[in-house]
Amino acid sequence: MLDAPLSPKNWARGRLTIMAALLVSGWAIMAGPAAIRAGAVPGTTTLDCGQVQSAILGYSVAYCVDLPADYAAGAKRYPVLYVLHGLFENERSWAERGGKDVLDGMLAKGEAEPFIVVCPDAGKTFYVNSYDGKVRYEDFFVQEFIPYIDQHYRTIASSASRGLFGISMGGFGSLHIGFRHANLFGAVSAQSAALLPKLPNPFPATRRWQFYAQLLQEPFGSPLNDAYFEASNPIDLAGHPETFKNLKLYFDCGDKDRYGFQEGNQLLDQELTSEHFPHEFALRDGDHGWSYEEEYMHFALQFHNEQFQQATASTSPAKKAAGGRSR
Repeated sequence: MLDAPLSPKNWARGRLTIMAALLVSGWAIMAGPAAIRAGAVPGTTTLDCGQVQSAILGYSVAYCVDLPADYAAGAKRYPVLYVLHGLFENERSWAERGGKDVLDGMLAKGEAEPFIVVCPDAGKTFYVNSYDGKVRYEDFFVQEFIPYIDQHYRTIASSASRGLFGISMGGFGSLHIGFRHANLFGAVSAQSAALLPKLPNPFPATRRWQFYAQLLQEPFGSPLNDAYFEASNPIDLAGHPETFKNLKLYFDCGDKDRYGFQEGNQLLDQELTSEHFPHEFALRDGDHGWSYEEEYMHFALQFHNEQFQQATASTSPAKKAAGGRSR
């Protein structure tokens, strides 16, 4: 909790530099025609990458799936965690930047049970449908991509066994999609989520700021549409918890986030608290980027592992024999 309340209006003042840093520095966290399989050390997860053709988008989307070590040995089904990367990153960043190593380490220590990790490429979409309707990434993700993964991999295709985790821009995306499509997920998490109350209005007419505005125009309109950004903003969506009342939620952020996102995350915490919505939030000692993830990603993965284990327990034969019902 904050010592003193923050309002979006006051927070936005003097924060134009946040958007500058956000876009110029690659604040994203997470860094094909034929599927490839990365070589794996015995006992570790195995990367399987490919493409899915999207009728909604009109082009193919690359993805990577991180499979449990024993996936190829049997017919077992697994919970699935969708991991959303950040700006200037792609579907391979989970493996290339260290996420896979964090999960492998947890599995080796017995700190998690096996689950599938899925990482789709999202470009610079912010995981929303673009204002002009030309790039409907959100629709692709919920209407095409999730069903595709359930059909082509041995997932447990239920909301309780499906999680959504995003970092930086991906954190914006996981909260946005999670709040708007809570029926698809049992739990949602975000780390260092790129949360701003609103866009700078007007954008400064400098060459650098015009470059930033151009990047944001793809998802939020050209010229930038403040109303559409606000309608997509997780901070605003959090004001309607009745739409995601059964969702389990965890998010955290560094207290020294160099883009100031800790304040946007605190605002989200305040909004959810004022709406009496149960959630977990932590402001941790750290900055923004993979140095933060290397130290703290395990908290988000532990959160999802716990939710998956609860889902498994609720559908176990012993639970059913005792009269329990699965979701």
